[in-house]
Amino acid sequence: MGIDKQRNMKIAMKVSVIGIMINTLLTIFKMIAGIVSNSSAMVSDAVHSFSDVASTVVVMLGIKAASKERDRKHQYGHERMESLAALILSFFLILTAIGIGIDGVDKIRTGIKGDLAIPGSLALIAALVSIAVKEWMYWYTRAAAKKIKSAALLADAWHHRSDSLSSIGSFIGIAGARIGFPILDPIASLLICALIFKVAIDIARNAANQMVDSSCSEEVEKEITQIALDQDGVRSVDNLRTRVFGSKFFVDIEIAVDGNLSIYEGHDIAELVHDEIEDHFSDAKHCMVHVNPYYEHEDIEHKGDQAAANDNI
Repeated sequence: MGIDKQRNMKIAMKVSVIGIMINTLLTIFKMIAGIVSNSSAMVSDAVHSFSDVASTVVVMLGIKAASKERDRKHQYGHERMESLAALILSFFLILTAIGIGIDGVDKIRTGIKGDLAIPGSLALIAALVSIAVKEWMYWYTRAAAKKIKSAALLADAWHHRSDSLSSIGSFIGIAGARIGFPILDPIASLLICALIFKVAIDIARNAANQMVDSSCSEEVEKEITQIALDQDGVRSVDNLRTRVFGSKFFVDIEIAVDGNLSIYEGHDIAELVHDEIEDHFSDAKHCMVHVNPYYEHEDIEHKGDQAAANDNI
């Protein structure tokens, strides 16, 4: 395993273990507070925190699998395992949202009959603690995810943020219930349900894009093109294709060089383009450079072809 992969995996594992420990303690605290205080919103919040524990385990397994070196059966590597972990995480979130939603509807029906209990103050304290802790976990995990360019870890960060936001909903619902509107507590559960569901869909969409060979952003492709054109001997970029592969991406680029050059000289220029692109983009997994001949007397015709090619970049 490369040095970068080892470093990235250590960072991801450290963040994940800290997340599991904190979420386990929060789950226990919020569940006790929810039961003792008769707050369905806080119980739902506790279930959400418990789903964080399960999802973080999935993230750890995905990152560990993605960090494996390529082998004979997986010659392009295992980076897509991380995207698969993010998809599984989104599935966990959807199940969590459905469970909270069903419980919230049931409690609202009970509230209409006037049988809802007023939640105690412990639930309010638990909500405030959860907001502070989960917001810190979001920024902590997000910083690590950006540093190692991990889609699964970033998804886990957003899971922390969704828990923080759901705790805000719990706080509002519990506070409203305590001042004379008990039905606001289960209504807060439904709002938490909707929030978690939206986060799950966003995570699933991003992970799916990483698994279907989508292209890099227009800005990245323009930057790749400019890097190639800046190299000595490159007359034009005839074609460029990129595809995202998990947290990495592949580059296939066609450059035109003087057609009178030897194969060795053309190869040297292509190697220069290859090295510059891979050195500039740390998440470029591989760059393939194809060389086309460029002749001075074909300038007019070639420029027309180049304009058409650039339209496709």
